[in-house]
Amino acid sequence: QVQLVESGGGLVQAGASLRLSCAISGYTFGMYTMDWFRQAPGKERELVARFWRNTDTTNYADFVKGRFTISTDTAKNTLYLQMNSLKPDDTAVYLCHTFNGGGIEYWGQGIQVTVSS
Repeated sequence: QVQLVESGGGLVQAGASLRLSCAISGYTFGMYTMDWFRQAPGKERELVARFWRNTDTTNYADFVKGRFTISTDTAKNTLYLQMNSLKPDDTAVYLCHTFNGGGIEYWGQGIQVTVSS
């Protein structure tokens, strides 16, 4: 079992920055990816950024490239998402997600990010 707990969300004005954190605990052996997704009201859940645990490489959705940065701590037990130049369209619930080769995935409970214009 893996537990994911997000923190760092809140209400900010457009142009501001926030850093989300996801504390990961439990059995992490074999974990392939550590991701941030988001879901806005009435919209489908979408991938924001991905960290490949074995290669330390990253992928970003086009709509956040150049503004958001995904990273981890040295032990890869905490996943971060640094969000700069926030826009009202970034308003959503942000969810931490992990996936391993056995097809097993875990989700955090999600955290609200609201960007006012």
